[in-house]
Amino acid sequence: MTKKKKLAGHVLMPLQKTRTGIAGLDEITSGGLPRGRTTIVCGGPGCGKTMLGIEFLVRGALEFDEPGVLMAFEESPQDIATNVASLGFDIQDLADKKKLFLDYISVDPSEIQETGDYDLEGLFIRLQNAVETIGAKRVMFDTLEALFSGFSNPGILRAEFRRLFRWLKDRELTAIVTAERGDGTLTRQGLEEYVSDCVILLDHRIKDQISARRLRIVKYRGTKHGADEYPFLIDEKGMSFSP
Repeated sequence: MTKKKKLAGHVLMPLQKTRTGIAGLDEITSGGLPRGRTTIVCGGPGCGKTMLGIEFLVRGALEFDEPGVLMAFEESPQDIATNVASLGFDIQDLADKKKLFLDYISVDPSEIQETGDYDLEGLFIRLQNAVETIGAKRVMFDTLEALFSGFSNPGILRAEFRRLFRWLKDRELTAIVTAERGDGTLTRQGLEEYVSDCVILLDHRIKDQISARRLRIVKYRGTKHGADEYPFLIDEKGMSFSP
């Protein structure tokens, strides 16, 4: 039976979660990612950020009948499809079957700096069209920071991130946003983790010529979760985590 809490006469429902379908990750997160909210997946190059996001979309489409939208800002969907084919994921086939919607947006930071004006409305229109076309429940942005690379004002960055995350939440879309790790910060801008509901850090280490991958949940609002570092593998079947 679902437990409920009362606060000042109101009944509080526990945070709803969306199962990822990724081996071991739902156990670590005690049920999956926050449903209808945004999760930041951050880390250095080659740590598996894009792979986690892609598998989240693929598992959703294949196992939970939840179509997804991939919005790429650095690599084209065709390049990403080629990269993940070795793991057994045919995202182009899923796109042909209307279970995934693949979109690519190229942003030139110099153009943003020159105009001094930037508006997310164009992105919202494209995203809304993609969501409605396939009835999407899941969204992935890879990588979102490419959109804001022309800005240096933290106030504008924070406001735009909040605006985008609110847009996704209002439409009950469960989203993953990948972000490169910054110098001494979890993300390059150092802001995304403050406006998201869940932050997952991936790490790829080489010690004594041995490769080791680790996951740590840095933040997860409103729910319990594993707080340790958890090893994971990437092989021909995708990602697998050891709870």
